[in-house]
Amino acid sequence: MQLPETKPASEFIHGQIIQKPIPQGEHSLLQGTLCETINQIAKSQKIAKAFPELRCVFGRLAIVPDIAVFRWERIPRLPSGRFANRFEIHPDWAIEILSSDQKYKQVLGKLLHCAEYGAELGWLLDTEDESILVVDSDRRVKEFANGDRLPVLNGIDLDLTVEQVFSWLSL
Repeated sequence: MQLPETKPASEFIHGQIIQKPIPQGEHSLLQGTLCETINQIAKSQKIAKAFPELRCVFGRLAIVPDIAVFRWERIPRLPSGRFANRFEIHPDWAIEILSSDQKYKQVLGKLLHCAEYGAELGWLLDTEDESILVVDSDRRVKEFANGDRLPVLNGIDLDLTVEQVFSWLSL
């Protein structure tokens, strides 16, 4: 955890340093659009903030979710009020977008780890079959597809279906 930053980011998971794959077009488009969509509603109302590729260190792991969403009051801050650089807490909502060279089990394991330490929600987007696995705070996993409405953090007035999310790939 004391090693210098790498590009793309590296994670420390169960004693191993694992470099994340370089995001490709679909991954990058979904990540950017999801961050914008969440922040348009949640940031403006100071409910939460979505951060892309933010290192989160907790529970003896250092992970870098594709998107880490933190409730406004939980965002680490400096005495000046500015956001801190180090986030040594779990996100409230972690979002991962599966890349072709990632292992499903490993990525799902990161979301389960987040839930174990207090995250309220996790999403795992699979662009290949256009489905989203959702991990709840009890570490239950449920698959959402097609017109299914996706759960979001309580307090965020965001109504999204799986179809809407993957339609962003055709813009």
